[in-house]
Amino acid sequence: MGAPPGYRPSAWVHLLHQLPRADFQLRPVPSGFAPQEQEYQQALLLVAALAGLGLGLSLIFIAVYLIRFCCCRPPEPPGAKSPPPGGGCVTWSCIAALLVGCAGIGIGFYGNSETSDGVSQLSSALLHANHTLSAIDHLVSETVERLGEAVRTELTTLEEVLAQRTELVAAARGARRQAEAVAQQLQELAFWRGVPLSPLQVAEDVSFVEEYRWLAYVLLLLLELLVCLFTLLGLAKQSKWLVIVMTVMSLLVLVLSWGSMGLEAATAVGLSDFCSSPDTYILNLTQEETGLSSDILSYYFLCNQAVSNPFQQRLTLSQRALANIHSQLQGLEREAVPQFPSAQKPLLSLEETLNVTEGNFHQLVALLHCRGLHKDYGAALRGLCEDALEGLLFLLLFSLLSAGALATALCSLPRAWALFPPRNPSASCSGSHLSEPLFPARLETGPLPRSFPGCRRRPH
Repeated sequence: MGAPPGYRPSAWVHLLHQLPRADFQLRPVPSGFAPQEQEYQQALLLVAALAGLGLGLSLIFIAVYLIRFCCCRPPEPPGAKSPPPGGGCVTWSCIAALLVGCAGIGIGFYGNSETSDGVSQLSSALLHANHTLSAIDHLVSETVERLGEAVRTELTTLEEVLAQRTELVAAARGARRQAEAVAQQLQELAFWRGVPLSPLQVAEDVSFVEEYRWLAYVLLLLLELLVCLFTLLGLAKQSKWLVIVMTVMSLLVLVLSWGSMGLEAATAVGLSDFCSSPDTYILNLTQEETGLSSDILSYYFLCNQAVSNPFQQRLTLSQRALANIHSQLQGLEREAVPQFPSAQKPLLSLEETLNVTEGNFHQLVALLHCRGLHKDYGAALRGLCEDALEGLLFLLLFSLLSAGALATALCSLPRAWALFPPRNPSASCSGSHLSEPLFPARLETGPLPRSFPGCRRRPH
C-alpha cells in the first residue's frame, strides 16, 4: 500500500514494533495492531504491568535498605562528636540524585510539549479534512438547488414562451432533462453526507483528552520539581522536619512516576504497532464506522495510480451534460430570440446559472481529487507517529530518570538527616549557619547570659 506523502515509519517505530509480545499465559502475540482482540489487550497490559513490577522491586529494595540502616547500625561510642565516616558521600549522592531528577524534569517538559504538538497536528489535519468534506457537501447542495430552481422557473417560462414552435420546445425540454440528469449525478458526489462519523467530532474529542493529559503531566512535573527543590533546601539548611516531609512526598512521586511509566510504555508499544502499517487498520475501521465502499476509502487513503477515482464516470457525464446544455441554450438564443423577444430574459438567467454551475463543478473536481484529503491523512500520521511518539519516548525517559533518582534519594535521605548536627549553643558562637534550623527555638524567659559557657569573644 502506498504511504502518505512525507510519512515513513521511523527507526523508533521499527524498533518498538519488533519487541516480543505475550499475553497473560506468556503465549506469543503477533505485533499487528489489533486493539479489539483480547490477546493484544493482554499484551499491552503486560507491558504496563512491568512498570508495576519495577515499582514493587524498588519499594522492596528501599525497605530492605532502610531496615538494614536502622537496625544494623553500630552503636556510637559515648561522647563521640565527629560524624561517622562516609557522611559527606551520602549527602552528596542524595544531592546528585536530585539533580538528575531535575534534569529528567526538563526532559519531561520537552516530551510533554512534543506530544502535545503531535496531537495538535492530528487535530488540525482532522479539522482541515472536515472543512474539505463540508465544502464538497455545500457545493453539491448549492449547485443542485440552483439547477432545480432553473428547471422550475426559467425553463418552464421558456417552454411557455416557445409553445408555438414545437422544435424549440423540444430543445428546451432537452435542456431540462440534461439539467435534471446533472443534478442527479451531482447529488451522488456528496459521499460523506449522512455519515455518522464526523472528523470534527473526532478532533474535538482528541483535543479534549489531550488537554487533560497535558495538564496532568504538567502538574506531575511541577510536583516533582517542588519535591526536588525543597529537598535540596532541607539538606542545605539541615532541617530535619523539611527533609522528613519531602521524603514522604518523594515516596508518593515515586509511585506516580512508575505508574506514568507503565502508561507511556504501553501507549508507545501500541502506537508503534499502529504506525508500522496504519493503512489497513484505518481502512477497515473507517469502512465499519461509515459504511462507505472500499473503492472510495482506498482512493482517498492510498491515492496512487493503482486506484482509480470512483467518481470519474459521474464527473465525465456531468461535464458532457453541462456542455450539451450550453450548446442547446446557444442554439435557442440564435433561433428563438429574433422571433420571441420575451425569451431573452429567461435565456440570460439560464446562462448565468449555467456559468455558476460550471464554476462550482470545477471546484468539485479539485476537491474530489484524492490529493487534498490524502495530504491531511499524511499530516495526521506524521503528527501521531513522529512528534507524539517521540514525545512519549521522552516522557518515558523522564519517568525512568525520576524513578531512579527518587529511589536513590529515598535511600540516602534518612542517612543524611541522621548526620545533621544537633542544635547547641556552640553553633551560635562559631557563626555556622548550616546547623541553624529554619525556625529558631523558643527562648526561656529570664535574664540573658552575657555569653555561653566555653565561648569567648574574639578581639576585632
